[in-house]
Amino acid sequence: MMILGNFAPVVAQEFPETQPYPGVPEFPAPQPYPQAPQFPQPQPVPIPLPQPIPLEPEFPSSTVQPVPQPIPQRPRQEIRGVWMTNNDLNVLRDRSKLSEAMSQLRRLHFNTVYPVIYNSGYVMYPSAVAQGRNIQPFIYRGTEGQDIIADVINQSHRQGLLAIPWFEFGFMAPETSELALNHPNWLTQKRDGTKTSISAAGEVAWLNPFHPEVQKFISDLVLEVVTKYDADGIQFDDHMSLPQDFGFDRYTLALYTQETGRPAPTNPQDQAWIRWRADKITAFMVQLNQAVKARKPNAIFSVSPNYYDFAYKFQLQDWLNWVRLGIVDELVMQVYRDDLQAFSAKLTRPEILETQQSIPTGIGIMAGLRTRRVPIQQVQSQVRAAQQRGLGVAFFYYESLWDTGPEAPSDRQTGFQAIFPNPALRARAEF
Repeated sequence: MMILGNFAPVVAQEFPETQPYPGVPEFPAPQPYPQAPQFPQPQPVPIPLPQPIPLEPEFPSSTVQPVPQPIPQRPRQEIRGVWMTNNDLNVLRDRSKLSEAMSQLRRLHFNTVYPVIYNSGYVMYPSAVAQGRNIQPFIYRGTEGQDIIADVINQSHRQGLLAIPWFEFGFMAPETSELALNHPNWLTQKRDGTKTSISAAGEVAWLNPFHPEVQKFISDLVLEVVTKYDADGIQFDDHMSLPQDFGFDRYTLALYTQETGRPAPTNPQDQAWIRWRADKITAFMVQLNQAVKARKPNAIFSVSPNYYDFAYKFQLQDWLNWVRLGIVDELVMQVYRDDLQAFSAKLTRPEILETQQSIPTGIGIMAGLRTRRVPIQQVQSQVRAAQQRGLGVAFFYYESLWDTGPEAPSDRQTGFQAIFPNPALRARAEF
């Protein structure tokens, strides 16, 4: 999922004196970057290797043991969500507009919002972690100086909506961001030495998911949000991953040789190389989930990936294994297709049928972009296709619900009233 609007810091402000950050679950202390070939091995949570993923159409039973669940599972509640992106800053920063937006979502029987908290290498809230890592020379504030994320969460709850902050960019960061410029040893690369790829967000670099300093940085940010705010959970999307062409940096190559006793394959599509990197990301996600649950046991650990075949092969994101390991509380799979037949075909995939048997499962639907106006009839037909299969939905993104469509905003709102004629509230967990 990408934010397509121009990224512009709201106001640069001097940071106040950093306050002590409350203690968090222990992560491995960052190790000095050593000289090859002696590299320290990160300490992920060990998990047995799953069986290789077959091509079509059946998925094998996982050989891994599920992570023990310390709390009862929630009832399977229908997801009716919307992402709030940087393109929605005019709403997010203005308390009166935000209040109106939340009231409108409640009237139209939505039940979940996913406000962006991490995008383009920057966070959307005052962050001691970001300040301490020297990645952000400004603080986002609302028009009245308010904490944007705190305001979104509070106003969502007043309307009975769940608020699950969205950690959008994951391991991705613009190469011109302070994050990439100030921590070059955190970046990975392709075999030819290229350190960027082209995405819908422009040219971006990728943090090395296997490096312990990167893992600690991401974990500290996530735990800061979980601790600082009364959020109902946290969501990771398709960027909590790594494009298959990356991972050819010195650190990762040496780690692979250290663990396997052989050099890394030169072909990025080599199946053993794909599996090793995907399992490393999985191990980190298990560790991250355990840290979140230790801090807030009922927090919803939400994942919004691409469809599985693409996610695993091209992004090393083995989210079906995450589900089988019991670390995913909610899944929203992105299916951005105009053609209804192509859209519907993704809804009956074996991994979706399996996932919706155990956790709330929804489909991400494109409601429109500033450069791509989606008719309300298309939105309605895709929602019906998902609902007929017992799936929830989430829309990308808020402004496009009615402000950028080909129809008048009032007609769009009437169309959404028809989509959700009755309420379907999601109960908040006790924290």
